[in-house]
Amino acid sequence: MIENHYKQVLETALLCSPEPLSINELSRLYGDEVTPENIITWLHELQNDWSEKGMELVHIATGWRFQSRLSMREYLDRMTVEKPPKYSRAVMETLAIIAYRQPVTRGEIEEIRGVTVSSQIVRQLEDRNWIEVIGHKDTIGRPALYATTKQFLDDMSIPNLQSLPSLEDGVVVDQIAQQVINFEQALLDESAIDNALEEEAQNLSTEHELSDDEEVQNPDLKEKKPNND
Repeated sequence: MIENHYKQVLETALLCSPEPLSINELSRLYGDEVTPENIITWLHELQNDWSEKGMELVHIATGWRFQSRLSMREYLDRMTVEKPPKYSRAVMETLAIIAYRQPVTRGEIEEIRGVTVSSQIVRQLEDRNWIEVIGHKDTIGRPALYATTKQFLDDMSIPNLQSLPSLEDGVVVDQIAQQVINFEQALLDESAIDNALEEEAQNLSTEHELSDDEEVQNPDLKEKKPNND
């Protein structure tokens, strides 16, 4: 049946794509043969087809993608040297306030948290491409207004801000931060990977130096080496 073939094409494209695909991008697979409504129907069918498998089809801010289910992460993590992200409580509280109260100024964040927000915290979130300046508040000093990015939504595997867990009025900062921390557990921090690789390189360098010292202190070791001449 032609519809089954089209759905298989859709499934293959999503599995092979390294990036999320929007409806417009997926439409290019078929030219004028199908409508966006057809594609959306097949996407929902694919979600159902994969409902009991280790991967799932999800709709995020920049499109649709396949990803491993959270229940699989424990096993997949054993195949990599990557470590879970370790952001400070202050960083996560700042991100949480921006996510739930955006657009928000640095002063408003400090008022909610009750402490000063350091430039390092803001820079760390900007470097991760989770927050950005979207304008300036029309007040004295015209402070920057911060909001989350599409990258933030993609990393959290949600299509929009409305998909964040709902919070009741009057909720405390710790509860806001915990909501984002729950999402953040599934992420990988590039700096943690770099630190692990750097540590491994330093260990190898140290082992090499110790080996050279051992040869100097034990001349007999050199005599046991094969002669390549």
